[in-house]
Amino acid sequence: MIGAIRKLLAHPDTLDLSIDDPRTTERRQGIIESNRFLWRIYDEWYRAIADSVPLGPGGALELGSGAGFLTRYIPGLITSEIFTCPNLQIVLDARRLPFADAALKAIVMVDVFHHIPDSRSFLEEARRCLRPGGRLVMIEPWVSTWSRRIYTNLHHEPFLPEAKEWSFPERGPLSGANGALPWIVFERDRREFESRFPEFTIQTVRPFMPFRYLVSGGVSMRQLMPAATFGLWRGIESMLGPWRQHWSMFAFVQVERH
Repeated sequence: MIGAIRKLLAHPDTLDLSIDDPRTTERRQGIIESNRFLWRIYDEWYRAIADSVPLGPGGALELGSGAGFLTRYIPGLITSEIFTCPNLQIVLDARRLPFADAALKAIVMVDVFHHIPDSRSFLEEARRCLRPGGRLVMIEPWVSTWSRRIYTNLHHEPFLPEAKEWSFPERGPLSGANGALPWIVFERDRREFESRFPEFTIQTVRPFMPFRYLVSGGVSMRQLMPAATFGLWRGIESMLGPWRQHWSMFAFVQVERH
């Protein structure tokens, strides 16, 4: 039954492609641009990320740039992806960043951290490459009472809040994932993170958005609500603000390097 629902909701533009096929990422650019409900979500996310990039020296690197348009919000942004896509500057593995020590003022991403097979290796690289005062900023899936139901039953990616490790077996670049990994590292195992990476301070963990991304269809599903209802859904979410830990599907996370 669940499989039939997933197939029914799958976006027709990428239904015929593997999620690991770079053409899927390329087509998702068009999905975001044509789905104005979804575009407004990304606009909101990108503005929040851009506002968190510190001033001063150093480059700003985006991981997983393939389907997005964050360059419109952060001048001079270094765009990257795990595989070749149009309009990218660098193809890289987040566990081995091709930058000098303290060369970056920010590393930013949307829905990327939970695809990195070894979080510790990436965080070590982020610690090395970020200058003092530099920031790691991300918007990622989050664990809540509501999101456990949605991600476990309707989403195509693994979602394993009970995982003991900050890693998962390598598969394809996008099919390999644990959607609960950001919550595991920055919430459940926060003390371990702070002990292992004392140069980092978790400044912000803000769970949010229980419904809008879901009803927009995201980049992998059909749009479920017309763009004209965007404000209505935002209002509903605002009323649920006091219960974010129970209702959120995503979180905004900001970490600063000393």
